[in-house]
Amino acid sequence: MSHRNRQHTTPLAEPVRRIQAGSWTIELLPGAAYSARYVAPQSAIGFAFDSQRGLHAIGTDRIRPFDAMPNGLAFVPAGCDVLSESPLGGEYLRLIRTKGVALAGDRPFNNRIDPQAILLAQRMRSALLQPKWDDDWETWAMALAERAEVQDVPVTCGSITDSRMRRLDEFIDASLNGPLDVLSMAQLLELSEGYFTRAFKQATGKSPHSYLIDRRLSKARAMICDGKTALSQVALACGFNSQAHMTSAFKQRIGVSPAQLRTATHQSANADNQHSMQ
Repeated sequence: MSHRNRQHTTPLAEPVRRIQAGSWTIELLPGAAYSARYVAPQSAIGFAFDSQRGLHAIGTDRIRPFDAMPNGLAFVPAGCDVLSESPLGGEYLRLIRTKGVALAGDRPFNNRIDPQAILLAQRMRSALLQPKWDDDWETWAMALAERAEVQDVPVTCGSITDSRMRRLDEFIDASLNGPLDVLSMAQLLELSEGYFTRAFKQATGKSPHSYLIDRRLSKARAMICDGKTALSQVALACGFNSQAHMTSAFKQRIGVSPAQLRTATHQSANADNQHSMQ
């Protein structure tokens, strides 16, 4: 679950965004390769914005492949042995209760789809990317902890199995610079459009169209942070109709504009360089 020791695969990537709020440490970890092994000193809540895959061993000596569904809520109890690695990773929100009453629960889990947790995680991501004076971090953190404390929630993927999700991701990523629609996604998995739409929403908590937009935004964020491509070219390469269309999607779903994201990333990189030179 942890994304410590991430190894950036691009010359410039989004920074880890972190805030200390009362008894909570809250982090937004960018999509990047990572490898970690540790014993969790405190219990932690995680939320995977993106689908991702790799190897892990959570609370066991057996290392096995894992597939994290987008919008999946996760929990790791204190004292749990954690090994996790992924060649690509994915954007991830992590909350650690650093003091006070420990979080309830002694069993790790992931891939739990919870509509309330999705809304909370999206709100916290926007606030980490564009902080405001009235952000209510402790209230948000406690609300997300309450969702993680719900016991014995079944994890169901239905017809959208891990293998089908991988096929879908590969298909979308290879076709992002052109038109894509829900029908073509359904046909890839040999499902009717209506059945596919319902099954996908059940498995991920979002519609196929919404997921497609998120994949476009994920690719755009990587290109924007790299800083080598004009925003208008980024928009076309990621399948947006125009730069304005891309900007609208960024503001609506992420809470910042592409220009603001690029500026913030470069400022963070410059600050890190200055610190390393001192």
